[in-house]
Amino acid sequence: MVGRGLEPVVVSDLVGARSEAGNVDDAALAAAVATRDQAALEKVFERYGGAVRSIALRVLRNEALAEDTVQEVFVAFWNAPDRFDPGRGSLRTFLLTLAHRRAIDIVRSEQARFNREEKVRDDVPPSIDEEVWSRTVSEEVREAVAALSEGEREAISLAYFGGLTYVEVAERLGLPEGTVKSRIRSGMRRLGTMLAEVAL
Repeated sequence: MVGRGLEPVVVSDLVGARSEAGNVDDAALAAAVATRDQAALEKVFERYGGAVRSIALRVLRNEALAEDTVQEVFVAFWNAPDRFDPGRGSLRTFLLTLAHRRAIDIVRSEQARFNREEKVRDDVPPSIDEEVWSRTVSEEVREAVAALSEGEREAISLAYFGGLTYVEVAERLGLPEGTVKSRIRSGMRRLGTMLAEVAL
């Protein structure tokens, strides 16, 4: 991250840095960070970096996005440590709140991006090739069904286009269920043969 008037500082690089902050309380650490004390920021990161990462990962369920969130939270704290008010809660709560809000923002942003992409896909009209293919297949199916025997055509139409069960088709036609099944099976075999070339 980049501090005001300092060389770029990356949070993850601070973990291995030598700390001079000692075992001080959160308010003192935040005050030290406000004076651009990198060792103090390291101490804050050591104390709460894991918790910040955990809450980000719980919301985002994505390692890379969680790591980005951790980076952004500590950059935000480094650039504006005065936003932390010890009188309103602990530093841990403050940082976890930042992480949770940022993670939620990312989730909403990702969802919005997904919705936009879906809308674009939905709005794209089918290509001429797709339209021609669809109409050709529909026409081939109609012709193939028309070429079936009347019994086969009637049974298949009721079962597949009418959504009826074998029993319901049999009742509708006044035929034994076995006869209906036989007509449907033979008709479907003939349809399969006639439509085989369409799939090529």
